[in-house]
Amino acid sequence: MSLLTSITSYLPEVEPPKQKRLSFKEKFKWTGMVLVLFFILGLMPLWGLGGNALSRFEALSIILGAKFGSLISLGIGPIVTASIVLQLLQGAGLLKFDMNSKEGKAGFTSLQKLLAIGFIVFEAIIYVLMGGLSPAAGVSPWVLIAQLCIGGFLIMLFDEVISKWGFGQGVGLFIVAGVSESIVVQMISWLPSVTNPQIPTGAIPALFKFIGLGDPIQAGIAFAGIIATVIVFAMAVYVQAMKIEIPLAFGRVRGHGVRWPLQFIYTSNIPVILIAALLANLQLISGFLTEGSLFSRILSYLGPIDLVELIITDTFTVAAATQGIVYLLFMICGAVMFSIFWVQTAGLDAKSQAEKIMASGLQVPGFRKDKRVLERMLNRYIWPLTIMGAITVGFLAGVADLTGAFGRGTGILLSVMIIYKLYEEIAKQHMMDMNPMMRKFMEK
Repeated sequence: MSLLTSITSYLPEVEPPKQKRLSFKEKFKWTGMVLVLFFILGLMPLWGLGGNALSRFEALSIILGAKFGSLISLGIGPIVTASIVLQLLQGAGLLKFDMNSKEGKAGFTSLQKLLAIGFIVFEAIIYVLMGGLSPAAGVSPWVLIAQLCIGGFLIMLFDEVISKWGFGQGVGLFIVAGVSESIVVQMISWLPSVTNPQIPTGAIPALFKFIGLGDPIQAGIAFAGIIATVIVFAMAVYVQAMKIEIPLAFGRVRGHGVRWPLQFIYTSNIPVILIAALLANLQLISGFLTEGSLFSRILSYLGPIDLVELIITDTFTVAAATQGIVYLLFMICGAVMFSIFWVQTAGLDAKSQAEKIMASGLQVPGFRKDKRVLERMLNRYIWPLTIMGAITVGFLAGVADLTGAFGRGTGILLSVMIIYKLYEEIAKQHMMDMNPMMRKFMEK
């Protein structure tokens, strides 16, 4: 542990604030500055870039908070991968850091930072040498690799700035930024479309344009995308707010207790991230396979298809319906599988939760202080929530993709979950020191 701390001490690090508590205004300032820099880096193309075979994976770039072909082509991928790997190893007992001690947290953070840097270098090499981002004639591939590493390292520093000086975590905010940008462009952009310069890119201005041109089919497609996006957002907000509160009592203080909340989406956005990563890798593999091969044809059924558009244009077929059903079942089953896996390896099972509750001095009212009693009670809730929450997440993500919702179903779900947690954090910590108008808005 001391060796890890010594190694990371030579790496650039963002100094934490000296004051114990930052004001809402201070956090808002740093968060805004980092987001502006993040968008600027996304507009800076890689020098010496020739071909960009990754441009077709737009959905993946949104989830990774990346812009393929720019300095932030890696996005948050290396940071998220390092975090997931370490949490799995910690949950499986292969790594043993005492997260309740200052030294254990420092060692875990140091190892996570080193692993993230390792993934930055590894992914940069893979992106370039495997042909995803190929250099122009006469440009060394290592020039592109060096730029990708610089961009990845800057994203890692931005994440540190947000976590120490801003709201929430940088990783989450970058996902929200990418999804929000995509939705705004697809909804309200007045810029001409690449495929048809006479039609705006955004669905709302395009809707009025098609109505003016007397084209009900294209107007219906634009309207369906808008409605699908609004409905998926509303449903995602609703299920995110659902939770079960278990009544617990303080063992040493009679007559006083608390309610221990368990979210309906128990494993949060982890299943969505993992299944999105799996789908992206499968799509990447299929891109390198010979078109028409058996494996390639099987993988074609795992891609989303806009069924609403097919219905409106009267091109709906049995094959399209089959692909939609297979895709939806894959999303649901994959979400359930990853949720179960995450509960068992990330310390979210009943036994681990019972130990956390017992350490807080809480117990089941009317029972003696026994971890086994608490564990049995938690088991009645955790596994049903794990399964039902995963089914709901997979269903929402799949339906959003099949109905043409902007920002993709996975991106919308991730954004809603991240924004909701950010809202809870701000409301809890900064309700009294924010602007009165902002406070009034947060209280609604």
